[in-house]
Amino acid sequence: MTNVLTQPRPIRLKGRSFLALALTPEFPFEDWLVRLDDLASRSAGFFMRRPAVLDVSGLEIDRAQLRDLVGKLGARNVRIMGIEGARPSMLSPDLPPALSDGRATADIEEPAPDETGKTAAPPPPPAAPPPPKAPSSLVVTQPVRSGQSLIFTEGDVTIIGSVASGAEVIAGGSIHVYGTLRGRALAGTMGNASARIFCRKLEAELVAIDGFYKTAEDLEPELHGKAVQLWLEGDTFKVGSLA
Repeated sequence: MTNVLTQPRPIRLKGRSFLALALTPEFPFEDWLVRLDDLASRSAGFFMRRPAVLDVSGLEIDRAQLRDLVGKLGARNVRIMGIEGARPSMLSPDLPPALSDGRATADIEEPAPDETGKTAAPPPPPAAPPPPKAPSSLVVTQPVRSGQSLIFTEGDVTIIGSVASGAEVIAGGSIHVYGTLRGRALAGTMGNASARIFCRKLEAELVAIDGFYKTAEDLEPELHGKAVQLWLEGDTFKVGSLA
């Protein structure tokens, strides 16, 4: 009994998934950084307090080039939380850790030592019940206010109201705004190129579908304040009036 009472409690480790921006740099890096600066200047605060993953899959670069790129991004207040697609030889302790496409995991308990002081092998995990099917759409009946981020990566988002300047809506599917869209709307964020953005009144700071974006300056002036839909045709961003 004394042995049980004096044993320290095991550390509880948890696995979680978080949404982050995935940046995919292109050669030449200097030109890519210029385009990144242009995006940041036309959509103030886009990278502020937002974690990002640097995807270097398929890029022929060495550790020095990778370190230099991460440093230049850090100087722009782009916080790189991990690097995806990098060869082990490219990474070092002074660089963010390697990441891969993960999924949510169950709680992980630190193995407790047995009577001999050795760490006992953990028992096999019990069979987990199938997760409940996630809803394919989200309906929001309140306006999205400035500074708020509405994130729903499982499907479409419908907002019965407006999206204020400085707010953002991130959806895995399409975005429907039955009001004025003044903030940022990012649809198809999980690789859904068929997603669309609909709004009753277009005054957006930035719109994006499957990683392709347009800022307010890129949108046709005659569509400002109109009911519109936005979609992709291949790599081309299309905007059309609903009226």
